[in-house]
Amino acid sequence: MHVGKKTKDVFDNDSANTGNRLLIQSGVPHDRFAEDAGYFQKSIPLRHPLIFYLGHTAPFFVNKLVLAKLLPERIDPRMESIFAVGVDEMSWDDLDEDHYDWPTVAEVMDYRAKVRATVLELIETLPLSLPINWESPWWPIVMGVEHERIHLETSSVLIRQHDLAMVRPQPEGAPIRETGEAPENELITVPAGTVSIGKPYDDAYYGCDNEYGEHEAEVDEFRASQYLVSNQEFLAFVEAGGYQEDRFWSEEGCAWRQFAKARHPTFWRWQNGWHLRLMTEEVEMPWDWPVEVNYHEAKAFCEWKREETGIKEVDNDPANANLHLDHGASSCPASATSTRKAKRCNPMPTTKATGC
Repeated sequence: MHVGKKTKDVFDNDSANTGNRLLIQSGVPHDRFAEDAGYFQKSIPLRHPLIFYLGHTAPFFVNKLVLAKLLPERIDPRMESIFAVGVDEMSWDDLDEDHYDWPTVAEVMDYRAKVRATVLELIETLPLSLPINWESPWWPIVMGVEHERIHLETSSVLIRQHDLAMVRPQPEGAPIRETGEAPENELITVPAGTVSIGKPYDDAYYGCDNEYGEHEAEVDEFRASQYLVSNQEFLAFVEAGGYQEDRFWSEEGCAWRQFAKARHPTFWRWQNGWHLRLMTEEVEMPWDWPVEVNYHEAKAFCEWKREETGIKEVDNDPANANLHLDHGASSCPASATSTRKAKRCNPMPTTKATGC
C-alpha cells in the first residue's frame, strides 16, 4: 500500500476512534449539553475531566504543524490554548475546575472536524520522500497519529475509573468474555545472554525521541515467573493482609497506599464476591486474567512472595552511575580522566555511553 494512503487510513481511523470512543463510552448523546455531564466530572482528582482529553489530541496536530511551518496560521487559538497542556497534573497543580472555562462537547467535536480536514488535506497534498525521518515534514503528522493512539489507551483508563452511571456499554467496545481457571505459576530459568535495548535511527517504525540509541548488555542467568501474575495468584496477597503490612512496601509505596486508601487493586470490587471493573461495566472476577496493579503494588507482592516461598533476595549490584549516591556522596573532580570512574562518581552522568 502507498505510504501516504496508509498514513491517511490510519489517521482517519484513529481520529474517528478518539471521538467515537469518548462520546460512546461517556454514555450520553453529545448533541444535548445538559446530558453531557460525564465529560465535565473528573474520574480521579489528578486528571482533568474527559472533555480535556476529547479535545487534547487535535491541538497537538495544530501546534506541531505550525512549528513545522506547514500551517500558516492556527485554526482556533482558544481551543489550542485550552487543550494544549495539562495531561499529567500533580497534587500541587491548579486542580480547581472552577478556574477552567471548558467549551461544550459540540464545540470540541466541531473543532476536531476542522483539524481532521486540515490534516487530511496535508496528507493528500504534501510531497512525500522516503524515509520519513526527523527532518521530514511528514514527521509531525506521524507523531500526531502516534500521540492519538497513546491517548486512546490512556483515556480508556480514565473512562474505566469514571462512575458507572456516566458510561454505557457499546457493541463496538465489547470486552473479551473468555475466562477460565488460572494457571499454576512457577519460576523458570532464563539463561544468561546479551540483551539489546533501544532502536537505530534508521528504524522502519516511528519512535519517540527517548526510544532511539542502542545499548547491549550481558545479563546473568535469572529466574522469572512462567506466566503473568493472575488475579487468582494476587488474591493470596490480598487475603494475607499484604496491603496492611508496611514491611512489604517501599517508603514511597506506603505513601501512595495511604494517599489512595488502597486495600486491593484499583479495579477490584467486592459485591458478594470479587468483581472486576472494565471500561463500561463490572463483571464477575476473571481469575485467570493478569492482575492490573501499579509498580508499588507489584513490588510489594514480590516482597511478600519472596517471604512466602523462602527465596533469598538477589544481590543488587550498584548501578554503573552514582544513582542514590551509591559510590559516594558527591560528584568527582572535573579533571577525572577515566570514563568509568567519572560515570561511577557523577550523580547525573552525561557521557554518551549512558544514553543521556
